[in-house]
Amino acid sequence: MAIETGQAAPEFELKGTDGETHKLSDHRGKDNVVLVFYPFTFTGVCQAELCSLRDDISRFEAANAQVYGVSCDSTHAQKKWAEEQGFTFPLLSDFWPHGEVSRAYGVFNEAIGAAMRGTFVIDKDGTVTAAFQSADLKTPRAQEDYEKALAQLP
Repeated sequence: MAIETGQAAPEFELKGTDGETHKLSDHRGKDNVVLVFYPFTFTGVCQAELCSLRDDISRFEAANAQVYGVSCDSTHAQKKWAEEQGFTFPLLSDFWPHGEVSRAYGVFNEAIGAAMRGTFVIDKDGTVTAAFQSADLKTPRAQEDYEKALAQLP
């Protein structure tokens, strides 16, 4: 993983399923951010992971953390999926330039043209306080990793 704990998080500016453009700098000094990169919209493991976040969003709210799901899918596909699944957090499209933000965070997989399962917890100052990734596309991230990461936020 290119971006590690203690490093400044790369700035991003991505379109979301809510029609808004979201930037990391919009949160500076106000909220923590949890970037949850996932490979593909409408796939089983991705759906299970994001539904777990949706079902326990209160733990992120308690940590004053804005959750963003990020994939290289189009906003149109992401929006349909978000509506079907009832996601209460925005999904952000890293579609074009293809995988630019995923590459900046070190989770883009050139072989498949998609992001790997990487999570970055970023504090209000823009510093990565936790970073974790699953071993492969078939393995979901452990929910305990989110709990540990949120507990480390200042």
